[in-house]
Amino acid sequence: MSGVPAGRLADLFLDMIAAERGAAGNTIQAYRRDLDDYCTFLSQSGADPMNAGTATVRAYLADLEARGFKASSSARRLSCVRQFHRFLYTEGRRTEDPTTVIEGPRRGRGLPKVLGMDEVDRLLAVAKEGLDDDARPAAERLRAARMSCLLETLYATGLRVSELVALPRSAARGRDPLLTIRGKGGRERLVPLSDPARAAMAVYLDLLTQLRPALAKSSWLFPSDGESGHLTRQAFARDLKAAAGAAGLRGDLVSPHVLRHAFASHLLQNGADLRVVQELLGHADVSTTQIYTHVLDERTKAMVRDLHPLSDD
Repeated sequence: MSGVPAGRLADLFLDMIAAERGAAGNTIQAYRRDLDDYCTFLSQSGADPMNAGTATVRAYLADLEARGFKASSSARRLSCVRQFHRFLYTEGRRTEDPTTVIEGPRRGRGLPKVLGMDEVDRLLAVAKEGLDDDARPAAERLRAARMSCLLETLYATGLRVSELVALPRSAARGRDPLLTIRGKGGRERLVPLSDPARAAMAVYLDLLTQLRPALAKSSWLFPSDGESGHLTRQAFARDLKAAAGAAGLRGDLVSPHVLRHAFASHLLQNGADLRVVQELLGHADVSTTQIYTHVLDERTKAMVRDLHPLSDD
């Protein structure tokens, strides 16, 4: 045993993934929660990261199951534990990795929720309602213009919500139809910006300048008075659910990520190449993007089932 406390080992691991992989703050926090849970289990079992064996890791998985964790959640925690022990091994702190022979819990890969094109159209239309109504309170018009801009931009680009709310003001400048986005791991990619999205940006920024001139000087496209300086993911998700309700859609089935799914699946549905969609979404591995082809497969099966003249009633 090295005598290094478990918490210190966890900190060293988190420092590594932050420095070498460019992991985002939310990712670091998620890893920390998982490692805290694992290290607490080890301590209660009379073990620590330096002497935990394969049987101990398996006991941890059994404990997660006993606590009611879903297979997907257990698999995520096992992935974190695997990386932690691989780090200890590669750094020479341990002579073996106890997780190499452990199989993860079996889990089915759920299909992403996807809105139909008509549902997205309804959502976009509702967001624009009342923008030209001068009798409407100014604050309401500004909120509507911001929501319209957010939705048009999200559906045009397929950005992650964290990328969307943190867009710089410079994204609205110039006539370049492509935006440069710095995504996960610091990887850069180009994404298209449609004419409707640029028009929505212009309307929104014009109102922002008129009604909140001080805020309009911010370096963020979607500024706020909050600590981050820009709109938060949580605030956008909350406002989106309200817009979904106004469009006659179930709020629990609509989220920023669902619109990202819609962007990808609608492109594929209209004949886009899978590799191109992968690049637009910023997926490091095409297998992540392939989940959208399964969505289309399910729709095709449903269409044959419902419309084929020889299908069962």
